[in-house]
Amino acid sequence: MGVPEDLTVVHTADLGRQRLHELRALLDAAFDGQATDEDLRHALGGLHVLALRGGRLVGHAALVQRHLLAGGRLVRAGYVEAVAVDAAHRRRGLGSALVGVVEDLAARAHEAAFLSASADGARLYAARGWRPWRGPSGVVTPEGVRDTPEDDGGLHVHDPAGAWDVTGRLLCEWREGDVW
Repeated sequence: MGVPEDLTVVHTADLGRQRLHELRALLDAAFDGQATDEDLRHALGGLHVLALRGGRLVGHAALVQRHLLAGGRLVRAGYVEAVAVDAAHRRRGLGSALVGVVEDLAARAHEAAFLSASADGARLYAARGWRPWRGPSGVVTPEGVRDTPEDDGGLHVHDPAGAWDVTGRLLCEWREGDVW
């Protein structure tokens, strides 16, 4: 799959200060002011799929690399962050198009794609073939492994072939803010 003409893929290094400010504003609007500085930082360091209308950022999805332990196996995962669409552009397929590009990028560069979804977002991902991770989740902290039961049921894997056993334990590395 190629990148649709109305979407652009750039690395964080090429976003620029103004786009970062636009991205923060888009996240704030899309998540009712609940987006944090850590949420933005989690989306940095990888690839960004941008939807621009009239030069204005109206949609975004990021793909960053993370190392996860899935069923005891270390996985080089493409982790999807900061998927957001401006309210005036929702329900027109833009979110699905953004995620489609991210899926393609992840399939070419990572062993698997993972994400943590809100209840609303989970419908979009399910429609695109993402499967909920059914096993317990946790985080590897400096003090050891800590369970994250609050995230169980919200984690998803893009697994078109159905190859992943989604019942095993899924662990991520520690990071500030939401670990997933």
